[in-house]
Amino acid sequence: MSDFDVIVIGSGPGGYVAAIRASQLGLKTAIVEREALGGICLNWGCIPTKALLKSGEKFESLSHLKEYGLSASGAAFDFDAIIQRSRGVASTMNKGVTFLMKKHKIEVIEGDAVLAKGAAAPSVKVKLKAGGERVVQASKGVILAVGARARALPQIGLEADGDKIWAYREALAPKRLPKSFVVIGSGAIGLEFASFYRALGAEVTVIEAVDRIMPVEDEEVSKAAQKAFEKRGIKFRVGAKVTKVSKTAKGVSAAIEVGGKAETLEAEVCISAVGITANTDGVGLEALGVVLDRGHVKTDGHCQTNVKGLYAIGDCAGAPWLAHKASHEGIHAAEHIAAFKTPNVHSPIAGCTYTQPQVASVGVTEQAAKAEGREVKVGRFPFRVNGKAVAAGEIEGFVKTIFDAKTGALIGAHMIGAEVTEMIQGFVTAITLEATEEDMQGIVYPHPTMSEAMHEASLDAYGRVLHL
Repeated sequence: MSDFDVIVIGSGPGGYVAAIRASQLGLKTAIVEREALGGICLNWGCIPTKALLKSGEKFESLSHLKEYGLSASGAAFDFDAIIQRSRGVASTMNKGVTFLMKKHKIEVIEGDAVLAKGAAAPSVKVKLKAGGERVVQASKGVILAVGARARALPQIGLEADGDKIWAYREALAPKRLPKSFVVIGSGAIGLEFASFYRALGAEVTVIEAVDRIMPVEDEEVSKAAQKAFEKRGIKFRVGAKVTKVSKTAKGVSAAIEVGGKAETLEAEVCISAVGITANTDGVGLEALGVVLDRGHVKTDGHCQTNVKGLYAIGDCAGAPWLAHKASHEGIHAAEHIAAFKTPNVHSPIAGCTYTQPQVASVGVTEQAAKAEGREVKVGRFPFRVNGKAVAAGEIEGFVKTIFDAKTGALIGAHMIGAEVTEMIQGFVTAITLEATEEDMQGIVYPHPTMSEAMHEASLDAYGRVLHL
C-alpha cells in the first residue's frame, strides 16, 4: 500500500502549487523540501528582489520631488534596514506557504530526496533533516520540482565566494554596500540587481556577451532599455567576452575582449548573472534512466518524463525559467495525474523585468516573426502622449504590438515603461484567447490609464492610431 497518491519534490512556486492542486482534487499529497518552503522564488528570488527594488525606487524618486511641486531635505537610507525589510518580506511569504500546506492537509517532509524504482511511480528516499531516512511511495505520480541554482564558471574565476564575487543569494543579503559593481549578464537577474544598487548610488557596469542587452527581448525594447538605464548612470559593455575574473586587494578585476581588443574593468564586487543550472544532479535520475536535455529534464505536453509516473515542472524542466511558468505546469501535472480534464500546458508565458523602467513581453518578437517568414503588422504607441503617463510624470517607454498580417491574430506584445509588468497580462489574455486586431481595437479601455497605450498600439498597427 502506498503512503501517498502524489509526492512533490521541491516547494517552490511550481511545487507547492502542484501540491495544493493535487490536494484540491482529493489526492493524498506530500511535499519534500530540503530548505525553506516557497523555494528560491519566495526566499531568494522573485519576492525579496522586488522588495529591494521598491526601496531603491522610493529612494531614487526623492531626487525628482521638485518635478511634482514638492521638496524635502536630508534624504538618506539605512542599508541594513533595507535588507532586513526584504528578508522580512520573504519570511512572511514563507509563513504563508506553511499555512497553505496545513490548510490543504499536505504533509511536509523536510530533507533531501532521491528517486528509485517503484511500481506506479518512482519511490522517494528522503534523508531527513532531523536525522535518519524515510522511504515513501506514491500510487499515482511523483512531481519533480527541484528548480535550479546560479551557474558558476570556475574556469574563468566566476564562482561566488560571498565576499568579492556574488550570485543572487549574496546580492540579496549582503553584509555591506559596495561602492562599485561589475555585473556579468544583462538578463532580468543581472539588470534588476544593477538597477537596485545604482539607485543607492553605486557605480555599476554591466557586461553582456552578445551585441545588445536583454537579448531575449524585442530589439527596439532592448535599445530603448539600454538608453534609459544609461540615463540613470548604469554603464554597459556589450559584445564583450569575459576571459577572466580575478580577485584583487581592492575587489575584483574582470578581463574582457571587445571587438578583438582586451580591456580590464575594476570594481569592489562582481555579481554573476550568467544563467542557471538545473538541480537535476544527485536526485537519482540517471539510475532511473530519465532523459535529460542539456541538464534539464525532458518532458512531453503534459509534463511527463519518459519514466512511468514521474513528472517534471519548472526550472528543472527547461526554459522559460519563470515562477509563473512553473506554477502553471504544476497545476497541469496535478490535474493530469488526477485525470482531470485540463487544457494543454503550452500557453503564452509573459516575461517581466522589474527595473526602472520596467520591461514586459509576451509572444514573438518582430525579428523572430520575420525570421519565420511571417508577414506582420506592427503598431507602436509612446507613453509620452498618454494622458495618465504625462500626469504621473512617467512618460518613458512605449507599447509595441505585433499582428499576423494574414489572420489578424495578435502574436506578440512588447512594453517598456512604468508598471508595464502589471499591464502585460492584458496581452497575455488576448493571445491565450486568440484575439485578433478587431478584438483588440474594439475593447474599451478606461480613461485615464496607461493601459490606453495598449489600445493605441493595436490601432497603430492598422493605421488607425488616434492620439499620435
